[in-house]
Amino acid sequence: MSLIDSRNGADSREAQRAAGERSEAAVERAEPSGAPDPELVERPRRRRFSAEYKLRIVREADACTKLGEIGALLRREGLYSSLLTEWRRARDAGALEALARPRGRVPAHPLESENAELRRRAERAETELAKAKRVIEVQGNVSALLGELLEPRGATKSTER
Repeated sequence: MSLIDSRNGADSREAQRAAGERSEAAVERAEPSGAPDPELVERPRRRRFSAEYKLRIVREADACTKLGEIGALLRREGLYSSLLTEWRRARDAGALEALARPRGRVPAHPLESENAELRRRAERAETELAKAKRVIEVQGNVSALLGELLEPRGATKSTER
């Protein structure tokens, strides 16, 4: 086998290796101390900043007066200048104050919830009334049928005197 053929074989093995699988060189370099392998990188997570944090950073940046203080602030916090610009625009538009409000639905007015409860109770009472009316109607029909069945068949009212 020539040198070219052996290289092609190695390249094809590298190409066939599954994603996340370590190469032979990485296995040889792996330390027994349990240190993470730099070849396998975890999926990065997007950072999320609260409205309070954004406002604090914008206020600190606005308070900076000396040359280089804003850069030092951004380096200390691990932020980009574009984030600071975006947060300033949001603050000026009033969006950061809106973000500071708690998320979720606005709690209903107590009278509205009481009104809804009373409507449910009235609907249940109407349903029960309709059932009771049907039961009374069925009982009346059963009573009439039993009265006809129990009446003697031969007994007819005679008009003779």
